[in-house]
Amino acid sequence: MRAAVGGPHSAEDDEAALDGRPAHITVTLAGDGPCIAQARHQAAAFLVQAQAEHGLPVTQRTTDLTQLVVSELVTNARKYAPGPIMMTLRITGETVEVSVWDSDPVLPVARAADAGRVGQHGLEIVMAVAQSFEARREPVGKRISVGVALLDAPGLGSAAA
Repeated sequence: MRAAVGGPHSAEDDEAALDGRPAHITVTLAGDGPCIAQARHQAAAFLVQAQAEHGLPVTQRTTDLTQLVVSELVTNARKYAPGPIMMTLRITGETVEVSVWDSDPVLPVARAADAGRVGQHGLEIVMAVAQSFEARREPVGKRISVGVALLDAPGLGSAAA
């Protein structure tokens, strides 16, 4: 696993940057072995760092949902695309954006909810917890981007992590 903090800088980065440090990270995963666990760990560490360095209000619910989205997206990339996986985590306003790139150009299709179906509920779960969802082809492969609310909705009663 290789992590790179920084990278291309955009106006979106400025929204979440404090002291000139952008709140984003890009991680390259091998696409095999423990890459799903590594991605989950990296997502949790990123949110802890964003809270500590930028004073962002990150709740346990936000961390749990972000790790769930990361697990589902990286699992799909590992299952359907050969080779490495690239994951970018970015704080944009009040959203944690999880973006996963893989080498397979076929865009995922959410299936209709079916409680009797065994498996293949990942995209359905991601879309249920997401603030935003985008799947787009890249010059090589595809990129799936999901926004997770940084702040809990009123009335959920989650305490800050």
